[in-house]
Amino acid sequence: MNKKILLITADPNSINSEIIYKTWKKINNNEKKEIFLIGSYNLINEQFKKLKIKTKVYKVKNLEETRFSKNIKILDIPLVFKNPFFVSRKASSKYLVECLKLCNKLAKKKQVKGIINCPIDKKLLKETKKIGVTEYFASICKIFDKSEVMMIYNKKLSVVPLTTHINVKDVSKNITKRLIVNKLLSLNKNFKKLFKKKPKIGILGLNPHNGEMKKNTEEIKKIIPAIYVLKKKGVNITGPLVADTIFIDNYKKFNVLVGMYHDQVLTPFKTLFHYNAINITLGLPYIRVSPDHGPASDLIGKNKGNYLSLFQCVKFIYNLNK
Repeated sequence: MNKKILLITADPNSINSEIIYKTWKKINNNEKKEIFLIGSYNLINEQFKKLKIKTKVYKVKNLEETRFSKNIKILDIPLVFKNPFFVSRKASSKYLVECLKLCNKLAKKKQVKGIINCPIDKKLLKETKKIGVTEYFASICKIFDKSEVMMIYNKKLSVVPLTTHINVKDVSKNITKRLIVNKLLSLNKNFKKLFKKKPKIGILGLNPHNGEMKKNTEEIKKIIPAIYVLKKKGVNITGPLVADTIFIDNYKKFNVLVGMYHDQVLTPFKTLFHYNAINITLGLPYIRVSPDHGPASDLIGKNKGNYLSLFQCVKFIYNLNK
């Protein structure tokens, strides 16, 4: 059996059904054969009706079914709803977690080439006490050393935030030498495994102008000592780099830039590449990717959703090891 691609329909209150359909129209029949949706059969059919999409979705029982190989097929996760685009947060949260659990179970059985989850409102994971899908998958895969890595990928450049979805005021106290070392060793190992080449990594400082390299700054106390350890372990790393100029032109010297917090690297990255990027979680026992944008609930039903990032997710996983 060829390994399959699992596509989680994810947040009901989103543009996900729209971008799934737009992506489906653009991919070829070989790619369609490998894709299985995870989600509510009734929900996505009702959403398609609301969007005036006439394509039918077929319910299947397992990944071995071949009857609907060129059609949109779904492993059903039941969901009770009245309005298909305005499902309660409690029901949406429970539904999302069930989707993620099934994907994890199937992926661990080695039946799956990779997982793609469509965008979600992170508040749906509140009851799991995890702040994002990256952290949730790390938890259920029992990765407790924080070596999971959120990497936003484009062929020309990737970026990694050292800390992910936390408030800016909490960034400094969450940065440690150990965290930097664990994250970057994982990044170095898994980037090489995935792309068959050793990455050139640039790491940014936290403070403006690297805090002028004053002795009590994070650069001196945490980042530079971590760089020293990483170089001794064979990591090709340069830094700390000054964050306010690196994205002008010098970013082209690197495969990956690592920032200290989410927006430090994602804001300039998205300015450069817009929707032409995907979110890859490194460090899991399987490949997990997602579009690099949110659920865009303000665009529901308007046929304005940009499908490019989801399309790139499908292409990326399909072409792995080919």
